[in-house]
Amino acid sequence: MKTLNSPVVHHCSTLPDDALLSCDCAPAGGAWGSRRSFVQMLGAAAGLGALGAGLTGCTTAAGVAAPGIIDTHHHFYPPEYQKAWLDWEDERKIPHFPQQVGWSVEKAVADMDKAGVKTAMLSLASTPGVWFDKGPAAAAAIARSCNEYGAKMVRDYPGRFGLLATLPMTDVAATLQEIAYVFDVLKADGVGLQTNYGAVWPGNPQFNPVWQELNRRKALVYFHPLVASCCDRLSVGTFPAVIEVPHDTTRAITSLLLSGAFVRNRDIRWLFSHAGGNLPMMAGRMAYFFNNRPDAKTLAPDGFAAEFRRLYYDTANATDPSPMAALLKLVPASQVVYGSDYPYVPMDTQITALRQLGLDEATVRAIESGNARALLPRLPN
Repeated sequence: MKTLNSPVVHHCSTLPDDALLSCDCAPAGGAWGSRRSFVQMLGAAAGLGALGAGLTGCTTAAGVAAPGIIDTHHHFYPPEYQKAWLDWEDERKIPHFPQQVGWSVEKAVADMDKAGVKTAMLSLASTPGVWFDKGPAAAAAIARSCNEYGAKMVRDYPGRFGLLATLPMTDVAATLQEIAYVFDVLKADGVGLQTNYGAVWPGNPQFNPVWQELNRRKALVYFHPLVASCCDRLSVGTFPAVIEVPHDTTRAITSLLLSGAFVRNRDIRWLFSHAGGNLPMMAGRMAYFFNNRPDAKTLAPDGFAAEFRRLYYDTANATDPSPMAALLKLVPASQVVYGSDYPYVPMDTQITALRQLGLDEATVRAIESGNARALLPRLPN
């Protein structure tokens, strides 16, 4: 049985308190400013991660979004997981997200109705995943609990939710067991993973059996980023999630690409958050250097640009005109699906911004729902 080291990440550098107004992290062992001031800041910047319209204010989706939207980036909090996460934050003096604390199934459904979202694909948020310093057996147990809760939401609200099941990953044998359970018993729509596990990225050979099994099942594999333990002090005055979260998505893609995981596992449908992080801006630079590798043709038989075009990307925090223009130059619109990053970002923020980009109506409709339906044929029309 292979077991990786603990993936718990201590996100934040010991910066002054006013530089640590973090969405998802706190200094390791350090002290925050007052919890009240932090929560007030969160309230003032609820749309912080939602660029474009989210920073300038946006209308509700009632007037701009047709019903039937599929949200592929939608977090949920099973009670056992919620308690473990909040306790974990309390131990580290990390203030809680009010959006997370206030989450409920009923509120999520009401917000979906308001925003015109027909179906939301459930996935856990990132740090610390299902690892709470309790060891691999505990991580596997809480992953199972979360997956069963998500499957119950799918059953209780027909057509409103799908499940991107979580996997423990730190224990490969337990991960393979969970893959069998979530697909064969719970009938999950795919799996939702982190971009790294204790600074071990997904191209590491330890994960090869996982990709082989997911490839056999032709699975949808969705990645959500987090701040890697290597890089929590590189935030240069802002909180690490602002810069390091998109970097880690790019690292995960690079890790899978250069390990040969993409070319070996052609039947996996790979979906990455936040427009692939920095990939749209770095794709040309990466291809230039990677083409000098002696194994370039093995890793990318049709060229590295073709490998990037095979992947799927969501719109969460990427509906500002600049990243969307870069993404749609890199890949065809058919590879882009709608993602809100709910509840951290209001559900209508990305919808409003997407519909203000000047894209043609067919492209908007494809991103809102059509492309996701092609990835997830189980979903109702």
